[in-house]
Amino acid sequence: MRGGCRLLPLLLLCGLCRGREPAPGAVTCGSVLKLLNTRHSVRLHSHEVKYGSGSGQQSVTGVEASDDANSYWRIRGKTDGSCQRGTPVKCGQAIRLTHVNTGKNLHTHHFPSPLSNNQEVSAFGDDGEGDDLDIWIVQCSGTHWEREDAVRFKHVGTEVFLSITGEQYGHPIRGQREVHGMPTANHHNYWKAMEGVFIKPSMDPAKHDEL
Repeated sequence: MRGGCRLLPLLLLCGLCRGREPAPGAVTCGSVLKLLNTRHSVRLHSHEVKYGSGSGQQSVTGVEASDDANSYWRIRGKTDGSCQRGTPVKCGQAIRLTHVNTGKNLHTHHFPSPLSNNQEVSAFGDDGEGDDLDIWIVQCSGTHWEREDAVRFKHVGTEVFLSITGEQYGHPIRGQREVHGMPTANHHNYWKAMEGVFIKPSMDPAKHDEL
């Protein structure tokens, strides 16, 4: 009986340790995914189409199609060593989102967006290397960014939130939505992880979940 009493605190301690581990549904560094704007049901997208105004950089839009290969983004750290592959992304962590097909980073700066006159969001850089205006903070309510949670992305350099308010482009990207930065947190700037390849925490990088 005395031995059982000694065991109990150890079991409780182990339970508390497990409670601090990241949930299996956490978004991890190195994962490739699509991001859905929960208000407008469109996925964050880019392509080799440049803005005709503003910066003239590669445009970033929102698309309704769930199967468009140009909607995949890779989760990377603020610097290459700050987000080890397979490590769960923490709420409040600084990240870069790199467009898989073009190698450019999600970026914003003090140019007006073409349709709503909010702040232009573009894709910038080469082979994943851009500048300090590629850095975003993941805003979520728990410890880690969970796949099932809606999160916000706040830009470090200009303090705007990645947003969509529904404006649609005409030719040559007819029907795609404008993506822009807004200074206030609201229902237009919630995003959820959707389809992708998620690197599992604390495991061989070759092991992953596909959705």
